[in-house]
Amino acid sequence: MCYEFELEYTKPMSVREYQKKRRRDRIFQAAMKLFRERGFRETTAADIAKAAHVSRGTFFNYFPYKEAVLLEYGSFLLDLLREEVRRWLAEGQDPLAVLRYVFRELATFTKSEKDLLLPLLYELLNPDPIRARAAFQALPLGDLIAEILKPLQEKRVVRQDLSLERMGRTLADLYFLAALRWAAYTPKRDLEEELDKFLTLALEGMLAREPVQA
Repeated sequence: MCYEFELEYTKPMSVREYQKKRRRDRIFQAAMKLFRERGFRETTAADIAKAAHVSRGTFFNYFPYKEAVLLEYGSFLLDLLREEVRRWLAEGQDPLAVLRYVFRELATFTKSEKDLLLPLLYELLNPDPIRARAAFQALPLGDLIAEILKPLQEKRVVRQDLSLERMGRTLADLYFLAALRWAAYTPKRDLEEELDKFLTLALEGMLAREPVQA
């Protein structure tokens, strides 16, 4: 499965802004096409610029490094997932069921985009703090998970002594590290099953426990 999209802008734009948007879209689409056809490592900024009919310098004006294209892609997919999550929570769906759905969707994406996932996730571990922070801000999975856990904490289903931020980031890190290990070392394993086991184990430490009766 491949996920395609066009970058969207909701604010009114001048002619100049519209032209910049179209150029950015063209560069993004050209980059993603080449990544899938040639591979991420084999594709250079010059290749992308040529395919998008812009200069190499123009490419870097819009994307400071190749991985920034993947961060844009991951950010968009996360936005789509957030829309679904908010709709289901508004409809009264069980947050724990929604959380497990999110992890299944993450597994599906990971398996379908394994070759692009590795460089994407490596950005979260980039030794350059500026790039690592950019990746963290582009992929706020922890915030989405915290949003799912909020009604559970309000109902005291999950522990009160742990912040939503900490629990959300813990579960997000669980996915990121599990996906990275799977893609790099164990791609023959069932990732959905692996993630479900890890999620179950993590939730055991987050769910509130009934007080012991004297």
